[in-house]
Amino acid sequence: MECYTKLIEFHALYPRIVMALGMFDGIHLGHQRIVKTAVRRAREIGGTALVFSFLNHPRAVVDPQRSPRLIGSDVLRRKILERLGVDVLVEIPFTPNFAKTDAADFVALLHQYCAPQYVVIGENYTFGRFGRGTPDLMRQEAKRYGFRALVCNPVIRDGEPISSTRIRGLIQQGEIAKVNEYLGYPFSIIGTVVHGEARGRLLGFPTANIELQDENESLPNGVYAVTVAHGAEQYAGVANIGNNPTFGGCRRRLEVHIFDISKDLYGDRLTVSFHARIREERRFSSAEELKAQIERDKKTSISVIAEIFHLQENISMVI
Repeated sequence: MECYTKLIEFHALYPRIVMALGMFDGIHLGHQRIVKTAVRRAREIGGTALVFSFLNHPRAVVDPQRSPRLIGSDVLRRKILERLGVDVLVEIPFTPNFAKTDAADFVALLHQYCAPQYVVIGENYTFGRFGRGTPDLMRQEAKRYGFRALVCNPVIRDGEPISSTRIRGLIQQGEIAKVNEYLGYPFSIIGTVVHGEARGRLLGFPTANIELQDENESLPNGVYAVTVAHGAEQYAGVANIGNNPTFGGCRRRLEVHIFDISKDLYGDRLTVSFHARIREERRFSSAEELKAQIERDKKTSISVIAEIFHLQENISMVI
Protein backbone atom coordinates (compact mmCIF):
# COMPACT_ATOMS: atom_id res chain seq x y z
CA MET A 1 0.00 0.00 0.00
CA GLU A 2 1.36 3.40 -1.02
CA CYS A 3 0.82 6.22 1.51
CA TYR A 4 0.67 9.96 0.85
CA THR A 5 0.21 12.98 3.12
CA LYS A 6 -0.22 15.63 0.43
CA LEU A 7 -2.29 16.02 -2.70
CA ILE A 8 -0.75 15.26 -6.06
CA GLU A 9 -2.26 14.27 -9.41
CA PHE A 10 -3.04 10.70 -8.42
CA HIS A 11 -4.97 10.08 -11.63
CA ALA A 12 -1.69 10.40 -13.55
CA LEU A 13 -0.09 7.67 -11.43
CA TYR A 14 -2.93 5.23 -10.83
CA PRO A 15 -5.52 3.96 -13.34
CA ARG A 16 -9.29 3.92 -12.83
CA ILE A 17 -9.41 5.15 -9.23
CA VAL A 18 -12.16 3.95 -6.91
CA MET A 19 -12.22 6.16 -3.82
CA ALA A 20 -13.45 5.38 -0.31
CA LEU A 21 -14.06 8.51 1.75
CA GLY A 22 -14.20 8.78 5.54
CA MET A 23 -12.28 9.38 8.74
CA PHE A 24 -12.35 5.63 9.41
CA ASP A 25 -11.60 5.95 13.13
CA GLY A 26 -11.18 2.36 14.29
CA ILE A 27 -11.94 0.73 10.92
CA HIS A 28 -14.99 -0.99 12.42
CA LEU A 29 -17.31 -3.31 10.50
CA GLY A 30 -19.22 -0.38 9.00
CA HIS A 31 -16.01 1.17 7.73
CA GLN A 32 -14.87 -2.20 6.45
CA ARG A 33 -18.02 -2.50 4.36
CA ILE A 34 -17.18 0.80 2.64
CA VAL A 35 -13.53 -0.08 2.08
CA LYS A 36 -14.29 -3.61 0.87
CA THR A 37 -16.88 -2.22 -1.56
CA ALA A 38 -14.25 0.12 -3.02
CA VAL A 39 -11.62 -2.65 -3.22
CA ARG A 40 -14.05 -5.07 -4.85
CA ARG A 41 -15.16 -2.51 -7.45
CA ALA A 42 -11.53 -1.55 -8.18
CA ARG A 43 -10.69 -5.21 -8.80
CA GLU A 44 -13.69 -5.59 -11.09
CA ILE A 45 -12.58 -2.74 -13.33
CA GLY A 46 -8.84 -3.37 -13.08
CA GLY A 47 -8.43 -0.13 -11.18
CA THR A 48 -6.94 1.30 -8.00
CA ALA A 49 -8.57 1.22 -4.57
CA LEU A 50 -7.76 4.57 -2.92
CA VAL A 51 -8.79 5.67 0.58
CA PHE A 52 -8.96 9.42 1.18
CA SER A 53 -8.87 10.46 4.81
CA PHE A 54 -7.24 12.89 7.26
CA LEU A 55 -4.21 12.68 9.55
CA ASN A 56 -6.13 14.38 12.37
CA HIS A 57 -9.79 14.30 13.32
CA PRO A 58 -11.67 17.23 11.71
CA ARG A 59 -13.41 17.96 14.99
CA ALA A 60 -10.04 18.74 16.57
CA VAL A 61 -10.03 21.80 14.30
CA VAL A 62 -13.68 22.81 14.03
CA ASP A 63 -14.77 21.94 17.60
CA PRO A 64 -11.72 21.16 19.77
CA GLN A 65 -13.70 20.86 23.01
CA ARG A 66 -15.65 17.94 21.55
CA SER A 67 -12.79 16.28 19.69
CA PRO A 68 -12.90 12.53 20.42
CA ARG A 69 -10.05 10.29 21.41
CA LEU A 70 -9.11 8.00 18.54
CA ILE A 71 -9.91 4.29 18.74
CA GLY A 72 -6.60 3.16 17.30
CA SER A 73 -3.23 4.52 16.25
CA ASP A 74 -2.32 5.60 12.73
CA VAL A 75 -0.05 2.56 12.50
CA LEU A 76 -2.93 0.20 13.29
CA ARG A 77 -5.30 1.92 10.87
CA ARG A 78 -2.80 1.63 8.02
CA LYS A 79 -2.13 -1.99 8.87
CA ILE A 80 -5.83 -2.89 8.67
CA LEU A 81 -6.44 -0.91 5.48
CA GLU A 82 -3.56 -2.71 3.81
CA ARG A 83 -5.00 -6.08 4.89
CA LEU A 84 -8.33 -5.07 3.37
CA GLY A 85 -6.63 -4.67 0.01
CA VAL A 86 -6.29 -0.88 -0.26
CA ASP A 87 -3.73 0.14 -2.89
CA VAL A 88 -3.28 3.80 -2.00
CA LEU A 89 -3.92 5.70 1.25
CA VAL A 90 -4.10 9.49 1.14
CA GLU A 91 -4.13 11.10 4.59
CA ILE A 92 -3.78 14.87 4.49
CA PRO A 93 -3.77 17.28 7.45
CA PHE A 94 -7.16 18.77 8.24
CA THR A 95 -6.33 22.46 8.71
CA PRO A 96 -8.43 25.55 9.57
CA ASN A 97 -8.02 26.63 5.96
CA PHE A 98 -9.19 23.26 4.63
CA ALA A 99 -12.21 23.45 6.97
CA LYS A 100 -13.43 26.45 4.94
CA THR A 101 -13.77 24.33 1.78
CA ASP A 102 -17.38 24.24 0.60
CA ALA A 103 -18.94 20.87 -0.15
CA ALA A 104 -19.04 21.43 -3.92
CA ASP A 105 -15.43 22.64 -3.91
CA PHE A 106 -14.41 19.51 -2.01
CA VAL A 107 -15.84 17.31 -4.75
CA ALA A 108 -14.12 19.49 -7.36
CA LEU A 109 -10.85 18.93 -5.49
CA LEU A 110 -11.36 15.15 -5.57
CA HIS A 111 -12.01 15.35 -9.30
CA GLN A 112 -8.95 17.55 -9.88
CA TYR A 113 -6.48 15.27 -8.12
CA CYS A 114 -8.05 11.83 -8.51
CA ALA A 115 -10.61 11.89 -11.33
CA PRO A 116 -12.31 8.89 -9.69
CA GLN A 117 -14.55 6.49 -11.56
CA TYR A 118 -16.37 5.63 -8.34
CA VAL A 119 -16.68 7.30 -4.93
CA VAL A 120 -17.80 5.05 -2.06
CA ILE A 121 -19.22 6.55 1.15
CA GLY A 122 -21.43 5.62 4.08
CA GLU A 123 -25.00 6.87 4.33
CA ASN A 124 -24.11 9.21 7.22
CA TYR A 125 -21.02 10.67 5.53
CA THR A 126 -20.82 14.48 5.51
CA PHE A 127 -18.22 16.68 3.87
CA GLY A 128 -17.33 20.28 3.20
CA ARG A 129 -17.73 23.38 5.34
CA PHE A 130 -19.99 22.81 8.36
CA GLY A 131 -20.55 19.25 7.11
CA ARG A 132 -23.19 20.45 4.68
CA GLY A 133 -22.29 17.91 2.04
CA THR A 134 -24.51 14.83 2.09
CA PRO A 135 -24.74 11.58 0.11
CA ASP A 136 -27.50 13.17 -1.98
CA LEU A 137 -25.20 16.06 -2.88
CA MET A 138 -22.44 13.59 -3.72
CA ARG A 139 -24.82 11.83 -6.11
CA GLN A 140 -25.64 15.18 -7.76
CA GLU A 141 -21.98 16.13 -8.11
CA ALA A 142 -21.21 12.68 -9.49
CA LYS A 143 -23.37 13.47 -12.53
CA ARG A 144 -21.44 16.71 -13.09
CA TYR A 145 -18.02 15.07 -12.98
CA GLY A 146 -18.84 11.74 -14.56
CA PHE A 147 -18.26 9.31 -11.69
CA ARG A 148 -20.64 7.02 -9.83
CA ALA A 149 -21.41 7.52 -6.13
CA LEU A 150 -21.92 4.30 -4.18
CA VAL A 151 -23.57 4.75 -0.77
CA CYS A 152 -23.19 1.83 1.65
CA ASN A 153 -25.79 0.93 4.25
CA PRO A 154 -24.59 0.83 7.87
CA VAL A 155 -23.80 -2.45 9.63
CA ILE A 156 -26.41 -3.11 12.31
CA ARG A 157 -25.64 -4.80 15.63
CA ASP A 158 -27.99 -5.05 18.59
CA GLY A 159 -30.59 -3.00 16.75
CA GLU A 160 -28.36 0.04 16.03
CA PRO A 161 -25.76 1.02 13.44
CA ILE A 162 -22.17 0.39 14.44
CA SER A 163 -20.38 3.71 14.87
CA SER A 164 -17.09 4.95 16.26
CA THR A 165 -19.05 6.82 18.95
CA ARG A 166 -20.73 3.60 20.13
CA ILE A 167 -17.43 1.77 20.20
CA ARG A 168 -15.73 4.54 22.21
CA GLY A 169 -18.43 4.22 24.85
CA LEU A 170 -17.96 0.45 25.01
CA ILE A 171 -14.19 0.83 25.33
CA GLN A 172 -14.62 3.23 28.24
CA GLN A 173 -16.92 0.69 29.94
CA GLY A 174 -14.48 -2.17 29.41
CA GLU A 175 -16.97 -4.12 27.28
CA ILE A 176 -14.18 -5.76 25.34
CA ALA A 177 -16.28 -8.58 23.84
CA LYS A 178 -18.70 -6.06 22.26
CA VAL A 179 -15.85 -3.80 21.19
CA ASN A 180 -14.16 -6.66 19.36
CA GLU A 181 -17.45 -7.79 17.82
CA TYR A 182 -18.16 -4.32 16.42
CA LEU A 183 -14.59 -3.75 15.26
CA GLY A 184 -14.36 -7.17 13.64
CA TYR A 185 -10.92 -7.65 15.18
CA PRO A 186 -9.48 -7.34 18.71
CA PHE A 187 -9.04 -3.87 20.15
CA SER A 188 -5.29 -3.34 20.00
CA ILE A 189 -2.61 -0.99 21.25
CA ILE A 190 0.65 -0.60 19.36
CA GLY A 191 3.56 0.81 21.32
CA THR A 192 7.26 0.77 22.01
CA VAL A 193 8.58 -1.05 25.08
CA VAL A 194 10.07 1.34 27.63
CA HIS A 195 11.93 0.80 30.89
CA GLY A 196 9.92 0.41 34.10
CA GLU A 197 10.90 -0.35 37.69
CA ALA A 198 11.58 -4.07 36.93
CA ARG A 199 9.28 -5.11 39.80
CA GLY A 200 7.59 -7.70 37.61
CA ARG A 201 10.91 -9.37 36.92
CA LEU A 202 11.68 -9.50 40.65
CA LEU A 203 8.29 -11.17 41.21
CA GLY A 204 9.03 -13.74 38.52
CA PHE A 205 6.66 -12.18 35.99
CA PRO A 206 8.70 -9.79 33.81
CA THR A 207 6.58 -7.24 31.95
CA ALA A 208 6.92 -5.16 28.82
CA ASN A 209 5.89 -1.59 29.66
CA ILE A 210 4.14 0.58 27.08
CA GLU A 211 3.13 4.20 27.60
CA LEU A 212 -0.51 5.05 26.85
CA GLN A 213 -1.14 7.95 24.49
CA ASP A 214 -3.56 10.64 25.71
CA GLU A 215 -5.06 11.11 22.23
CA ASN A 216 -6.11 7.45 21.97
CA GLU A 217 -9.12 5.83 23.65
CA SER A 218 -8.18 3.45 26.46
CA LEU A 219 -9.80 0.62 28.37
CA PRO A 220 -10.48 1.04 32.11
CA ASN A 221 -7.83 0.05 34.60
CA GLY A 222 -7.77 -3.70 35.04
CA VAL A 223 -6.25 -7.02 34.04
CA TYR A 224 -6.84 -8.45 30.56
CA ALA A 225 -6.22 -11.61 28.56
CA VAL A 226 -4.16 -10.58 25.54
CA THR A 227 -2.18 -11.77 22.58
CA VAL A 228 1.03 -9.99 21.60
CA ALA A 229 2.60 -9.65 18.18
CA HIS A 230 6.37 -9.14 18.10
CA GLY A 231 7.49 -9.02 14.50
CA ALA A 232 6.09 -12.13 12.84
CA GLU A 233 5.70 -13.99 16.15
CA GLN A 234 2.49 -14.27 18.20
CA TYR A 235 2.35 -14.90 21.94
CA ALA A 236 -0.32 -15.16 24.61
CA GLY A 237 -0.06 -12.95 27.67
CA VAL A 238 -1.75 -11.16 30.53
CA ALA A 239 -1.83 -7.36 30.69
CA ASN A 240 -2.51 -4.74 33.33
CA ILE A 241 -3.66 -1.22 32.60
CA GLY A 242 -3.32 1.03 35.60
CA ASN A 243 -1.19 2.83 38.13
CA ASN A 244 0.44 -0.04 40.08
CA PRO A 245 -1.23 0.80 43.43
CA THR A 246 0.47 -2.04 45.37
CA PHE A 247 3.81 -0.22 45.03
CA GLY A 248 2.63 3.31 45.63
CA GLY A 249 1.33 4.18 42.19
CA CYS A 250 2.88 5.42 38.95
CA ARG A 251 1.90 7.14 35.72
CA ARG A 252 -0.92 5.16 34.08
CA ARG A 253 0.51 2.64 31.66
CA LEU A 254 0.14 -0.76 30.01
CA GLU A 255 2.22 -3.63 31.45
CA VAL A 256 2.24 -6.97 29.63
CA HIS A 257 3.56 -10.27 30.90
CA ILE A 258 4.20 -12.29 27.75
CA PHE A 259 4.21 -16.06 28.07
CA ASP A 260 7.06 -18.19 26.70
CA ILE A 261 9.37 -15.39 25.64
CA SER A 262 12.82 -14.52 26.95
CA LYS A 263 13.94 -11.83 24.49
CA ASP A 264 15.09 -8.35 25.45
CA LEU A 265 12.22 -6.22 24.13
CA TYR A 266 13.33 -2.72 25.14
CA GLY A 267 12.87 -0.35 22.22
CA ASP A 268 10.88 -2.91 20.22
CA ARG A 269 7.36 -2.27 18.95
CA LEU A 270 4.60 -4.61 20.13
CA THR A 271 0.98 -4.98 19.13
CA VAL A 272 -1.11 -5.93 22.17
CA SER A 273 -4.58 -7.29 21.30
CA PHE A 274 -7.20 -7.48 24.04
CA HIS A 275 -9.61 -10.43 24.24
CA ALA A 276 -11.25 -10.40 27.69
CA ARG A 277 -11.23 -8.47 30.96
CA ILE A 278 -10.18 -10.73 33.82
CA ARG A 279 -10.61 -8.40 36.80
CA GLU A 280 -10.30 -4.86 38.09
CA GLU A 281 -6.97 -3.45 39.19
CA ARG A 282 -6.60 -3.44 42.97
CA ARG A 283 -4.06 -2.87 45.70
CA PHE A 284 -2.54 -5.93 47.41
CA SER A 285 -1.24 -6.02 50.95
CA SER A 286 2.07 -7.61 49.98
CA ALA A 287 4.24 -8.57 47.04
CA GLU A 288 3.56 -12.26 47.79
CA GLU A 289 -0.20 -11.72 47.61
CA LEU A 290 0.22 -9.92 44.28
CA LYS A 291 2.46 -12.71 42.98
CA ALA A 292 -0.15 -15.33 43.83
CA GLN A 293 -2.86 -13.30 42.06
CA ILE A 294 -0.73 -12.86 38.93
CA GLU A 295 -0.30 -16.64 38.79
CA ARG A 296 -4.09 -17.04 38.89
CA ASP A 297 -4.49 -14.29 36.26
CA LYS A 298 -2.02 -16.10 34.02
CA LYS A 299 -3.98 -19.35 34.23
CA THR A 300 -7.22 -17.49 33.50
CA SER A 301 -5.68 -15.78 30.50
CA ILE A 302 -4.36 -19.06 29.09
CA SER A 303 -7.84 -20.55 29.42
CA VAL A 304 -9.51 -17.54 27.77
CA ILE A 305 -7.05 -17.39 24.86
CA ALA A 306 -7.29 -21.15 24.30
CA GLU A 307 -11.08 -20.98 24.16
CA ILE A 308 -11.09 -18.00 21.80
CA PHE A 309 -8.77 -19.63 19.30
CA HIS A 310 -10.47 -23.00 19.63
CA LEU A 311 -13.52 -21.24 18.19
CA GLN A 312 -11.47 -19.79 15.32
CA GLU A 313 -10.38 -21.72 12.27
CA ASN A 314 -7.07 -19.82 12.45
CA ILE A 315 -5.54 -16.89 14.28
CA SER A 316 -6.06 -14.36 11.52
CA MET A 317 -8.24 -12.28 13.86
CA VAL A 318 -5.10 -11.23 15.73
CA ILE A 319 -3.80 -7.93 14.40
